[in-house]
Amino acid sequence: MEFPAELKYTKDHEWIRVEGNTAYIGITEFAQRELGDIVYIDVPSVGKEIEENDVFGTVEAVKTVSDLFIPVTATIEETNPLLESQPELVNTDPYGDGWMVKVTLKNADDVNALLSAEDYQSIIGA
Repeated sequence: MEFPAELKYTKDHEWIRVEGNTAYIGITEFAQRELGDIVYIDVPSVGKEIEENDVFGTVEAVKTVSDLFIPVTATIEETNPLLESQPELVNTDPYGDGWMVKVTLKNADDVNALLSAEDYQSIIGA
C-alpha cells in the first residue's frame, strides 16, 4: 500500500495535497480497499464553504455508501470531472487521477494539524 509522504491524512481516511492556497482531496488507498469497487461519487457542495470535519459528499461502492469528510475549512471549487464517467479511478489511482475535489483553503496553516504519512500508517496498523 502507498502512503505518499507529501500528503497529509485524516483518521477518517481522506488525504490532502496542498498547492499554495489550493488543495486536492481524496480518499486513501486503505479506504478504497475497504470500500471495494467504487461506482459513484456525489459531491453536492460545489461552491460552498465547508467547515473542518463536515461531510462534503458521499462515495458509493458495491458494498456500501460512505460519507466524505473535509479535513480543513475550505470552499469546494470543483469536483474531478473524470470521476463522473470513471469513478473506478479512485480504486486504481487514489492519489493521482482519483482525487475527488479541488478546494480553496480558508487557512492553509490548518493543514499542519493533520497526520503525516507515518502517523496515518500507525493509525491503520500498516
